[in-house]
Amino acid sequence: MTFIVRAGSALPEFVRTVTQSDIRRYADASGDHNPIHIDEVFAAATPLKGTIAHGMLVLAFVSEMMARAFSSSWDESGRLSVKFRSPVRPGDMLTVSGEVESLQSEGDIVFATCALRCRNQAGEAVVTGEARVRVPASS
Repeated sequence: MTFIVRAGSALPEFVRTVTQSDIRRYADASGDHNPIHIDEVFAAATPLKGTIAHGMLVLAFVSEMMARAFSSSWDESGRLSVKFRSPVRPGDMLTVSGEVESLQSEGDIVFATCALRCRNQAGEAVVTGEARVRVPASS
């Protein structure tokens, strides 16, 4: 972990530009080949006017930020509750950020509740939500 966990602590940001190749690879890995994600001609004729990233691909970036902040504790105890606010398109540069809102003790174990945001290059929120994770003992 690279930061001190206390209420108000900012989580280390994670920045990633989403490509159509990322979306295609995610479609192959997940088995979700919905044409809104992978067929540019089909997607152009929809109200979305183009392909969009899978929501779970975007959540993978949120999870990556949490894993970088909380190491294996995230894998062992992390929970997410999010809302998808806006579609993510190929070429969007996403910045995932957040902060520790509060710490709760449950016996000898401390949990952090974190506010999360994922914004595109225009500053538009694409995902917002909350995470809860056990704070590693070394923090």
